[in-house]
Amino acid sequence: MNMVKEKQKWLVVANWKMNPVSGKLAKQVFSSVKKVANKMRNVDTVVCPPYIYMENMKTSGHRFVLGAQDLFPVGEGSFTGNISYLQLKNLGVKYSLIGHSEKRNQGETNEAINEKVKAGLKGMITPIICIGEKERDESGEYLKFIKEQISSSLSGLPKTSIKDIVVAYEPVWAIGSTAKREPTTKEIFEVTIFIKKVLSDIYDTKSVPPTKILYGGSVDDKNVEIILKEGGVDGVLVGRASLDPKKFSEILKKVENIKR
Repeated sequence: MNMVKEKQKWLVVANWKMNPVSGKLAKQVFSSVKKVANKMRNVDTVVCPPYIYMENMKTSGHRFVLGAQDLFPVGEGSFTGNISYLQLKNLGVKYSLIGHSEKRNQGETNEAINEKVKAGLKGMITPIICIGEKERDESGEYLKFIKEQISSSLSGLPKTSIKDIVVAYEPVWAIGSTAKREPTTKEIFEVTIFIKKVLSDIYDTKSVPPTKILYGGSVDDKNVEIILKEGGVDGVLVGRASLDPKKFSEILKKVENIKR
């Protein structure tokens, strides 16, 4: 029996959100990043562009794959404006963000997120479940909020599913132009440990669940190294910086050289 343990790779996910405004620019960014990502040996890269650009974005191999920013949990039917998990699967999508704070802010519930997670797994699309508190209080109430997000999102999922999901921690107060500040790596590490404990409690396992945990929140080429070295996470979810091929390529190169 081969007892050699497979080396774990870093996971870097690019969320383009509703950018860029033209297909030509989207293709330029995608092509530039693809050249660098395909050379990475220690990093798996996922790019999540707007739906309308996906068909013109071809990936090859497993080092650089396509992700979606959301999915609809029904395969097909009369659901105007939605993109189903089966349509994404047929486009070659391997990952999907689910429950991003911007979607939650529009009214998406934990129950709806749970249905999307189940659909993603059914369609062999790895769900990247986004969680995170709006405010951080000194009494630790935000941890209860995070725990509820996780447990509700995973409701009804069997123990075998924990290896097929990714959890992305994005404290809402640290995202975007209105960010109050960046969390310290100690704060990221503490939440990472808490997420692992919640997963262990849900699935009644004494071992650390194999679920990958990402950090997202103003990640760029300046702070990615310290986040990965000290934050205890398995990768990062990158927003604004992922639209700049130079910055995002620098992120990938820096992550590539960090030992696990």
